[in-house]
Amino acid sequence: MVMAKELSRPARADGSASILAIATATPPNFVEQSAFPDYYFKVTNSDHMTELKEKFRRICEKSMIRKRHMYLTEDHLKENPDICASLAPSLDSRQKILVTEVPKLGAEAADKAIIEWGQPKSMITHLIFCTISGVDMPGADYQLARLVGLNPSVNRLMLYLNGCFAGGTVLRLAKDIAENNKGARVLIVCAEIVGLTFRGPDETQLDGLVGQALFADGAAATIVGSDPIPGLERPLFEVVSAAQTFIPESHGAITAVLREAGLIVTLNKHVPKFISENIEKCLEDAFQPLGISDWNSIFWIAHPGGALILDKVERKVGLDPKKLRATRHVLSEYGNMSSACVFFILDEMRKSSIKNGLSTTGEGLKWGVLFGFGPGLTVDTVVLRSVTI
Repeated sequence: MVMAKELSRPARADGSASILAIATATPPNFVEQSAFPDYYFKVTNSDHMTELKEKFRRICEKSMIRKRHMYLTEDHLKENPDICASLAPSLDSRQKILVTEVPKLGAEAADKAIIEWGQPKSMITHLIFCTISGVDMPGADYQLARLVGLNPSVNRLMLYLNGCFAGGTVLRLAKDIAENNKGARVLIVCAEIVGLTFRGPDETQLDGLVGQALFADGAAATIVGSDPIPGLERPLFEVVSAAQTFIPESHGAITAVLREAGLIVTLNKHVPKFISENIEKCLEDAFQPLGISDWNSIFWIAHPGGALILDKVERKVGLDPKKLRATRHVLSEYGNMSSACVFFILDEMRKSSIKNGLSTTGEGLKWGVLFGFGPGLTVDTVVLRSVTI
């Protein structure tokens, strides 16, 4: 006699979860970082704040960012002047844009990932959607499922307001789903638009200028599954392990509160110090089971929260500057796109590996680490194994 619990228990997959496709998307509008201080103070009617403008110019110059994509154009901002004010009630204006545009940007990346994967979209069993923007019901996951044409029975999971560490979080969740549900194919979509955080300068909120110099728009999609179908699916990276922790002494270092004025982000100047001083413990916990302690022997996918974070991490663990090449490239060309960033970096790494004729998708290396850093301070650590090209 078959027990009910045996009927409801899904069969486990035989192997570990793997990333089977990666794709990215950005809005067509972009800003050159060198010209952004003049643009930013102009569109926010703040040119009279000359000292603050010069301070912002120095922040932009030190950011190591060349350009950023942004959905909000000058025309959008002229039509919604409340978004440009520092702390004016503006949530309605922001929401009107975001609840439509966030799923659309995510759908663009998802369509590309499904094409690269090469299998029917009806095979997608689970959807994880992650964003800081456009909280509404039904959510962005539902909207994207309709835009992409996923099966109505797709199992959806919506993550709002997690922040920059969530690129690691979604991989951890997808790994659990794929390995515990035989045949599952998980579509991950991270779509970020700065419409909740963009606002004019305020002399009493100086740390807010850092966010205005860093944050950008972008979406990434990836498909995760175990036991790839031979001849039909090609794994890119195996997701070996995934863990999350927060740094206890860092409480309040990064916060974001949702109010009538939008999402108000505060960034403590000690964030780079907190992360760099705790990064080696995360590495040791993740790689000790593999007998790896040489951090230059692995490839690196680190969330580009800012140039100073990368500099301090590099010095703390004695990294060869080449280790963060892909991360610095994405920071330069796209800025900080929150949860989507790590997938842009993965995409850049696998493409450069192929272009340079290296042996694996991890730029010739077998093992690698993916780090997500964000509010908490929270650190997501994912161990990856790259696949032979």
